Amino acid sequence: MALDTTTLNRQMTHFDGHDAIWLFGYGSLIWKVDFPYQERRPAFIHGWSRRFWQGSHDHRGTPEAPGRVVTLVRKPGAVCHGIAYRITPEVLAPLDVREKNGYLREVVALHFTDDSSAEGLVYLATEDNAAFLGDAPLDAIAEQIALAHGPSGPNRDYLLNLAASLRQLEVDDPHVFALARRLAYPADVCP
Repeated sequence: MALDTTTLNRQMTHFDGHDAIWLFGYGSLIWKVDFPYQERRPAFIHGWSRRFWQGSHDHRGTPEAPGRVVTLVRKPGAVCHGIAYRITPEVLAPLDVREKNGYLREVVALHFTDDSSAEGLVYLATEDNAAFLGDAPLDAIAEQIALAHGPSGPNRDYLLNLAASLRQLEVDDPHVFALARRLAYPADVCP
């Protein structure tokens, strides 16, 4: 798959004709909300775990020294918490550009804290995209994050903002918090 997935995402027609759709954010879409939305709700999805396995060549790193950002990996029995946004379909065009570095839109079942559910979209980067870095020892991932910097700022800020946001949502994410602790983040933010 090409590094830039913008065109592929714009070919997705699953939600054509809808006035509004749900978008699930599990990474920077939790804390960097630079798009309009109609509603914002805590949500979760089943069968997925958040991992710092996706390379960032365009935001939190460079092609020569990519940073690491989160994607989702399948894990039976797992639950990934985040934020769902009710958006109009027009909002997807700028999000496709923001998420162009290997992420494709996928349809998911969203679950809300009031026991309701809805169909929605998630941007997902799988191992077959050109920017996928995959698993590595936590110390190596933390070191890469500590050193990487791109047009959107230090990779470290991405990790620490995500850890703080998850803590604020009262979500326990051992992978994210273990990485944040390696970057000496305060214990009150990542236990």
